[in-house]
Amino acid sequence: MDERRRWLAGLAWLGGPRETVDERVLITTQGDRIVAVEPGSDPPPDARRLPGLVLPALANAHSHAFHRALRGGGQAAAGDFWSWRDGMYALAARLDPDSYLALARATYAEMALAGIAAVGEFHYLHHPPGGGRYADPNAMGRALLLAAEAAGLRITLLDTCYLQADVDGTPLRGVQRRFGDGDADAWAERVGRLALDPGRGALLGAAIHSVRAVPPAAMATVAAWAAGRGVPLHLHLSEQPAENQACLAATGRTPAVLAADHGVLGPRTTAVHATHLTGEDLRLLGAGGTTACICPTTERDLADGVGPARRLALAGCPLALGSDSHAVIDLFEEARAVELDERLATGRRGHHRPAELLRAATSGGMRSLGWDAGVIERGRLADLVALRLDSPRLAGAARGDLLAAAAFAATASDVSDLVVGGRQVVAEGRHLLVEDVPGALGTAIAGLSPLG
Repeated sequence: MDERRRWLAGLAWLGGPRETVDERVLITTQGDRIVAVEPGSDPPPDARRLPGLVLPALANAHSHAFHRALRGGGQAAAGDFWSWRDGMYALAARLDPDSYLALARATYAEMALAGIAAVGEFHYLHHPPGGGRYADPNAMGRALLLAAEAAGLRITLLDTCYLQADVDGTPLRGVQRRFGDGDADAWAERVGRLALDPGRGALLGAAIHSVRAVPPAAMATVAAWAAGRGVPLHLHLSEQPAENQACLAATGRTPAVLAADHGVLGPRTTAVHATHLTGEDLRLLGAGGTTACICPTTERDLADGVGPARRLALAGCPLALGSDSHAVIDLFEEARAVELDERLATGRRGHHRPAELLRAATSGGMRSLGWDAGVIERGRLADLVALRLDSPRLAGAARGDLLAAAAFAATASDVSDLVVGGRQVVAEGRHLLVEDVPGALGTAIAGLSPLG
């Protein structure tokens, strides 16, 4: 029988539409689910105390785990997304299943220390460098699954279709050849060999890399595959103006219109970035209930621009957040950057309430990834994160300002405890499954050095 546990939160935001903090909340879990939530409870002797402010655990809706090895590199260089991509490709050429497992395990452990319970891994490093196939054609994807399990995270493996180098049909070249399956049917055949178990914390989803990388007919095939299985579908959308210009030149349509015309948009779909949009793009995304995953630390790191997050929300798009290239792994920073970057772009404050930002980091991301989590209520997955309130960043926050303090001042360093599916993964700032996370990161990244 699944073990029954009780957790006591002195202060807790239960998530969802609520914008208030409850006191003395007793949360009872059985197995991986919450079976009771009782505010105003006296602490029973067997309850495990969670310090500070307890929130639903965070969801990182967009990750490229291997990009973690790029952190700090090339920051002094001039350029844009396209020049940065050259360095990313050089790294991609050096990974194999074993080195990817080591790097992803350490990266996911860093996410756990930051309060993240679920990750959406946008995975396109499928095959050996130069093309060909591993004996197991899903060896790289399985490495990611093993990495998440070892780090204690739930994962949605967003297996990505990537077939061409540009929207004009230019063939894959160089390291890009390891991304491609040849055509959408071959992609579907390979992905169909994966059988994942949600009970072990793994879901399978689909992804269209971008309108640059997947021709329209293949986009429709991937969308139909995902719809037929009822799984999440993600795509990079309008990340840079050059992408929009190339798509208009080749098809006469923006990426959002092209995606809508081929059945890609809808309530199970997440458009990642959605930075450079027309009014018609906004209407199409909102009308279908497509989630917009904003990744501000990557978008500013790569000089991509500031997206219209408020207009997306008003159009009907739920918001989610991702750390993407892992310039930092801190979803509190991602959350406040949605608001603060928009302030810089518009000269106006107050686009998003603190609870809205926290919902994007919790229930919005979990919904995007297909997990029944992100709210502390009976029947949901038991994912909890505790923030210390005695840190220099949060000390002195008034009771009525705790949500604003969490959204606008907290950092990953304030995470004390993390519970994933009723299992404690982080306690008092220490990862319980990966003993030395900085050491694991350092070793994995050093092993990928061109001089290593």
